[in-house]
Amino acid sequence: MTTLGQINTKIPDTKLASEAHDILREYSTDLLYNHSNRVYLFAAEQGRQKGLRFDAELLYVSAAFHDLGLLSEYSSKTERFEVDGANAARAFLTSHGIAVETAQTAWEAIALHTTPGVTQYMKPEVSLLFTGVGLDVLGEGFNQFPAELRERIVAEYPRVDFKQGIVQAFFGGFAHKPGSTWGTVKADVCERFISGYKSPNFCDLIAASPFPDLPSTPGSIG
Repeated sequence: MTTLGQINTKIPDTKLASEAHDILREYSTDLLYNHSNRVYLFAAEQGRQKGLRFDAELLYVSAAFHDLGLLSEYSSKTERFEVDGANAARAFLTSHGIAVETAQTAWEAIALHTTPGVTQYMKPEVSLLFTGVGLDVLGEGFNQFPAELRERIVAEYPRVDFKQGIVQAFFGGFAHKPGSTWGTVKADVCERFISGYKSPNFCDLIAASPFPDLPSTPGSIG
């Protein structure tokens, strides 16, 4: 378990982290490779700042796999890309003898890394992956992160055409299954790039439910 030691710009020096790194490097683009490593380093420093005790190796594996669901080698036909990456990480960890409960933490971190308002109440690895992603993609917490360390991380893992490139990477990962983005922030990407596409409206789905409505009567509930 990582305590409050100094965070540097290197990944954990373990066999498991090294294998996760190699998978990320082999299958990923330069943009997603650099992004995933920045996410880990940002998240680890955020954990240090907050005084959290977290498993650095598990956090790195989560960061390395968190966007693999965008790649054809890991993408399913119907699942959310977050779930595809989460499934891949869980399979990787359990195949290396990691306890099911520990692997499930990585699954939750990846599956929920685009879901606001939930992860801060979960295990540190889950909450930190979310905040690491939020910093790198949206700049959330930019001014609270040590500027010198941030610059070192970005120098080692550059943000080349990142703002446009990450959106294109997202779209390329689920253009074949836009319905999987319903109810998530990624639906915005489909609406931006697919002409005429509109994500289903929750109110319309309620109205279209096959259940018949009964007329209300005085004193009824609802």
